[in-house]
Order: sequence, then C-alpha cells, then structure tokens
Amino acid sequence: MLATLVFSTLAAGALAPAVVRLGFAHTLALLPAGLFVAFLSWWPDVTGGQVVLQQLAWIPSLDVALSLRLDGLSLLFALLITGIGTFIYLYAASYLHGQADLPRFFAFLTLFMGAMLGAVLADDLIALLVFWELTSLTSFLLIGYEPEKPQARRAAQQGLLITVAGGLCLLAGAILLGMAAGSMRITDILVQGPALVAHPMAPAIIVLVALGAFAKSAQAPLHAWLANAMAAPTPVSAFLHSATMVKLGVYLLARLNPALGEHAWWGSLLVPVGLLTMFMGTVLALRASDLKRVLAYSTVVSLGTLVALIGLPHPMAATAMVTFLLAHALYKACLFMVAGIVDHAAGTRDATRLGGLARAMPLTALVAVLAGLSMAGLPPFVGFIGKELIYEAALGGAWWPVGVALLANACMVVVAGVVALRCFFGPAQPVPGTPHDPGVAMWIGPLTLALLGLLFGLVPAWPSLLLGPAASAVAGREVAMTLSLWHGFTPMLALSALTLALGALALWGWPVLRRGLAGWGFIERWGPDLGYDRAIVGLQNVAAWQTRRIQTGSLRRYLGTFFAFTAACLLLTLWARDGLAVALPRWDEVGPEVALPVLLVLASAMVLRAHSFMAGIVTAGMVGFLVALTFLFRGAPDLAFTQFSVEALAIVILLAIVGRMPFHEVDPRRPGERRRDALAAVAFGVAATLVLLAVVASPFDERLSDYFRITSVPEAYGRNLVNVIIVDFRALDTLGEIAVLALAALAAAAVITSVRARRADDQEAA
Repeated sequence: MLATLVFSTLAAGALAPAVVRLGFAHTLALLPAGLFVAFLSWWPDVTGGQVVLQQLAWIPSLDVALSLRLDGLSLLFALLITGIGTFIYLYAASYLHGQADLPRFFAFLTLFMGAMLGAVLADDLIALLVFWELTSLTSFLLIGYEPEKPQARRAAQQGLLITVAGGLCLLAGAILLGMAAGSMRITDILVQGPALVAHPMAPAIIVLVALGAFAKSAQAPLHAWLANAMAAPTPVSAFLHSATMVKLGVYLLARLNPALGEHAWWGSLLVPVGLLTMFMGTVLALRASDLKRVLAYSTVVSLGTLVALIGLPHPMAATAMVTFLLAHALYKACLFMVAGIVDHAAGTRDATRLGGLARAMPLTALVAVLAGLSMAGLPPFVGFIGKELIYEAALGGAWWPVGVALLANACMVVVAGVVALRCFFGPAQPVPGTPHDPGVAMWIGPLTLALLGLLFGLVPAWPSLLLGPAASAVAGREVAMTLSLWHGFTPMLALSALTLALGALALWGWPVLRRGLAGWGFIERWGPDLGYDRAIVGLQNVAAWQTRRIQTGSLRRYLGTFFAFTAACLLLTLWARDGLAVALPRWDEVGPEVALPVLLVLASAMVLRAHSFMAGIVTAGMVGFLVALTFLFRGAPDLAFTQFSVEALAIVILLAIVGRMPFHEVDPRRPGERRRDALAAVAFGVAATLVLLAVVASPFDERLSDYFRITSVPEAYGRNLVNVIIVDFRALDTLGEIAVLALAALAAAAVITSVRARRADDQEAA
C-alpha cells in the first residue's frame, strides 16, 4: 500500500500536464488531499505504537529491496507534505493562472512531492538515496521554473550543485553505515546503536551523513542556496521551506539519531553547526527587506534550531524538535503564501515600501496576524509551546545555546512583526499595484494553516497524539508526550518574556537596525554566496588548465600517457599484492619456440626505431606474425591462423591508407620523444608480462572450462569450443565487436572519400 501511494504520485506527474491543459488545474489538489486521507487512515495504528513495514523485491542479486517504513516520524512528515501540499496546489493554480508553462510546473511539483514521500518513507538506504537525489533534481526544475531569468538559472544551479555534493557525501556515509551495520535496512540499523557507536568507522559515518544533511537543510556555511531559491515562484518557496526540501536533512538526522546519537561526535557536530546557523540566519534576516528573503533567512534560523535540538542530549530535546517542526511548518507555509498574495496584489515585496494594506486586504491581514503571532511565540498559539520547549531543552546544558536561542527567537518576533504588522498596519504607502484580497483558492490554505496553529495551541492534546510517536522515533525510546499551554512561572516563561521584549525593541528600531546590518559589506565580500561564485570560477579555471595540459591534440601523446599510467598502476598493484614473485619457466621444459620471445623483442625494437610509417607498419606486422607463431607452437592452430589472417589484412589496409593519406613519410619525433615512447612501451610490456606470469602461477579454476566442454554440444551443437564461445555463449559480445569494426570501416571510408574530394577540389581550383 505504501509503495502504491508513492509510485502513483510519481506516475501522476506524467498526467498532471494534461489535466492542466484541459482547464482543471485546481482539481489536481485532490491528489495530495487523497494522499493525506490515506496516510491519516494509519493514525490509529501509528499512535498505538505500531510500525507499518512493506518490502518489495528490487535488485535481488545485490540484496537490495524497496523497503518502506511508516512510524510516527515518517507519518508526521507525510501528513505535512500532503496536507500543506493540498493548499499549495490550490494556491498555485490561481497564483500562476494563465502562464504558458503551468502544465510543466504541476508535473515537476507532483514529481517533487512523490520524491519527498519516497524519501521519508524509505526503509532502505539505497532507496533513500534514490529519492534523495530525485528531490534535488525536481527542486532544480522548480527553482529554475523561469529559465529565461539569469537569477533563476543561477539559483537552480547553485541549489543543485550544493545538495548533490552533499548527496555524494551521504552516499559514502550510507555505504559505510551499511557495512558497519551489516544491513542497508534502516530498521536493522536503528537497533544496533551501541554496536555502531563503538565501531571504528563511526566518526567517518557521522561526518559524511551530517554533511549530506547539512547541505540539504542549508546549515552554515552551506545556507546561501536556500535564500537564492526565492527566485522560484512563491508556491514553490512555500512548499520547500515549510514541509519538504529543506526539512529532508533534518528528517535524516532525526531518523538516524537513535543509532548514532550516543556517539560523542554526534552532539559535538550537530549542536555547534546548528547554533552557528541560527546566528547567521538571524543576522541575515534582520538585514533583508524583501519579504520572501526575510522569511527564507528565518527558515535558516529554524533549520539550525531543529539540527541543534537533535544534537542536544536533554530528554525534552526530541519533544521540542517535533513540536517546533509542526509549528514552523504551519506558520511558515502560511506566511510565504501571504507574501505571495501581497506581491501579487501590491506589485512589490519590499517591506520598506509596504504599509497600511489591512484596509484593502482585511482577510489577508487577519491571516498574517494569526500566523505572525504563532511565529513570534505568543500564547495561545502552538508556536508558544514550541518556543517554551526549545528553552527547556537548551537550559539543560551550557549558557551559550540559551543565548543563541534567545537571539534567534527574538529574530522570529521581528520577522513576524515586519511581515504581519508593518506591512498591514504601518503607515500607508503608495504601491505599484492595487491591493485587494485574493480569491478563495489563494486564501483558504493560509487561513486554514493559521487557524490550525491557534487550535493546536488551545488544544495541545490533539497534536500530542501524533507528536508523541514522532518524538519516540527521534529519541529511540518511548516518550510520554504531554503538551501544555501553561507550565506555571518557570525560567522558560521568563525567557519567553525576555524574548518578546527584545523582539519588540528590535522591531521598533528595525529600519535603523536593518540599515546598519545592511552596511556590513564584509558579508557580501566574504560570505558563502560569493565563495560559491569563486569556487565555480576556480573550478572552470582548473578545467581549462587541465584541458590545455591533457587535450593536446596528439594521439601519440594520449596513447603514451595511457600506456604509461596503466603500466604504473599494474606495477604498483603487483608490488602491493606481492605479485612480483612469479615463477619463471624451466629451461629444460622449453622447446624450439624459445627463440620466439627474442625475435618478438627484436621486432618490437625495430618498430620503435622505424623512421617512417611504412617501415613501422611492416615491422609491426612482423610482431603480429611472431605472436601467431607463438599461438601455433602452444597448441592453438585455429587462433594462430586467425592471427595470420588478421595481420595480413591489417598490413594491407594500413599500407593502402598510408599511401592515400597526407602522412609524413619520415617520423617527425625528436630523439627525446622516441626514448620516452620506448620507455612507456617497455614499462607496459614488462607490466603485462608480469601480470600474465602471475595469472599463470595462480591455481587454475577449471569450472568454466568444464562448463563449456559439457554444454557446447547439447546446447550449442558445436564441438569447437572457441567457435561455440564466440558465436553462441558470447553472441552479443561478438555482435558488438562486429558493429565496432563496421563503424570503424565506415569511418575510414568516409575519411578516404573526404580526402579524395578535397584533392579533386584542389586540382580543379589549380
């Protein structure tokens, strides 16, 4: 059933454009709504402690299965993805109405949603990696929805490169994790916590997995791509920032926390990175004026908070993490859609140019205030409960997590005030557009999410039913979830009051504060965004330098480099594997063919000393004929006669080509180049000889030979084993070789024909 939901969503991506072209774009919201209902049907099972598992055969030969897992954590994410996705679909159908590329947009959006569901439900590391990269690809397509804009192209490329680079780290970490656990199943990995913590590869696993998660969830200094992704349409921004793309790294860390959380490196890495991300996001949010960028940087703050909570050892950390995750998803999706409504109606997103919009947009103002109060952490909203839990988890350790959390939460108050108060209740200002409330399809989603933030705060027992199993999955133990709006007069309440006071003060002086922080030019000069541009330029310069050094246009140099490098690798491998100690043949067992190696060496030396192509071809043919004689003396007459035929034909063809091509008659190589080529040839020959001697010295496994002897007559109806192998057992391989030779012959014929045509044109011109 779980696999059906995931694959049906991916398949719906191919059908979405047709539905949009028929004029039923709004009806596409039925897809995430139906998925939401389907996942909601598992609520009783999951809240009762049951874990739903499903496994389908995928690559049995590699012991890779498509395993899916639904527990409290994955159900929470699945409900957020599909629930918020329902409103995003409705919102996008109206927000982007009339655009020619709307069918393509919904195809990408549906594929993205299916990839996200697959990632959070995956119970196999390989399947997780596949869906993980699919989210990167589809988010690239969504961010670059308007490819004619340079900003959109750069943002899409930046997001793809950073997240894919993190995905490569995650791939390495997943392989090491699977090797250490002896299984790629996440269910099996989670029960091996003590063994994994004691494993010598645990530090490398933690670092690699964390790098993959940090890149996906925009942790400092990899956070620049997230704000630049605001080049995407607002529906994409709302979906990515609230419940999907940027939360996927957080999901991965939360999922693996029971297995790796007890290791000293886990908290030592996650907590500092999370706190640094919170601080940097706070500074960047306070210096921005574009509503979407302000909200984007506040998302960076929230992501840092979630990562730090996962790394904190406090017993309430898991509860705080899942509660804040839910609160953030509700108000952030709402506020992003509000920002899009304002931009759509007023014609600008610049907060310094907006004010007094409540008169013309009363419904939008109400929605913004409700979501803003939850974001600011005021009672009776669920955001207040999440903020209290954050302080409770932070108070269990050192003072600096509390200080950073206080600064970050004060920033949330400022951002909420800028979006919900200044824009709607500040002094009225002229705007390019005509402000008005949108149609029902655009405001029903934000209003519902804002009311849910209020309802979950007033009745916290309802979300506790889902958040309890999610917190248990994060903590790796049973967590008794008892959310409450009032805990009495506690240090957390004092910190909340201090947060509100600091936030109100900063909001009052926001224009001055913003201009002062915007004047910090070193952020642009030394920030990660410029660092990304410099890294891309540096990569291009390195590529150009490598191209100049490697792609010289000389085929002889290419071949010489290839043979020299291959010889060096072979010799190093033989030396490292003790393969140089080979048994030389006994001279009393050598027959008349003892002269053949000497003749082969002399013929090879003649090839190296040949001063013309004609002489080189003839001496190379001598080498081939001597090899054929070697086959003949060693009891392979059919192979020998084949070699004779091939060599004779090759010499004739090569001499014919040389006679008609404008080659230099005399070899133009300098003596130093000839010595270098000779050294490469000798090295490769010595390496190949040693490899063959090592192979011959190894015990011969006759199973394959016996198989061909037994099956050649009854299955292939032939007694010549070589012919049977080539024609029957390796038929496709032989067909491929024939195709290659045919293409080579056609290419040679084309070259000869073009040379003839050029010569004829030159003669006519003369």
